Amino acid sequence: MSGAQDRPGDAAAIDGRRGTTILAIDSATTRVVVAVGTLSGDLVDATDWPAGYRHGETLLPAIAALLERLELAPTAPAAIVVGTGPGAFTGLRVGIATAKGLAHALRVPLVGVPTTDALFAGAAPDAVLLLPAGPSDRLLVRRGEPARLVRAGEEPELPAGRSLIALDLQGRAPDDALDRGETARAGLGASLLAIGAARLAAGDVDDLADLVPDYVTLPRGVRTEGGEVSWSRDPR
Repeated sequence: MSGAQDRPGDAAAIDGRRGTTILAIDSATTRVVVAVGTLSGDLVDATDWPAGYRHGETLLPAIAALLERLELAPTAPAAIVVGTGPGAFTGLRVGIATAKGLAHALRVPLVGVPTTDALFAGAAPDAVLLLPAGPSDRLLVRRGEPARLVRAGEEPELPAGRSLIALDLQGRAPDDALDRGETARAGLGASLLAIGAARLAAGDVDDLADLVPDYVTLPRGVRTEGGEVSWSRDPR
């Protein structure tokens, strides 16, 4: 598993004792991202790989491999940060369920960060994101505004000069926008860590039972997701 974020970190900056690192996970796009950082939010190492339809098979082994590469114990994370989307059903479901399971098992805080917030980090102030919403529709996201669905055959209305960042839309977005999208995704792990660390420092963490993904699409025939999660003990 490799990619733009798959670069060696300084293992000397952290050690194998529990409570020294933050683990970040994002499965909202077509590449899954796993990153490890310091408690101050600095990136130590990260890996990403094509998601396909094997999120459930690949995510935990990838986390274990990254921790092992850094000579960190499986209990090392002091907190878990997870991207909440928007994204497709399967990827987000697996990623967030894994993050919740790890936070519960390790009894550490969980912070959910909108993937779009992390993708906007470092982008121009007027940038907008264009993401896939199923095979034909797209999702337009502006900073601080609700996402808007762009139906197949429509084109997003953008002011002249507005910087467009597009992910996973080959053939459905301009090449320069796709290039900016890959640049944004290359920094996704680092951005999740920075945002998550700031929220942790402020004591702004999420309840495991209440944190929900921002799905772009649900499986055919499913209109909404319901149900509750019951924990066997207080994860805090």
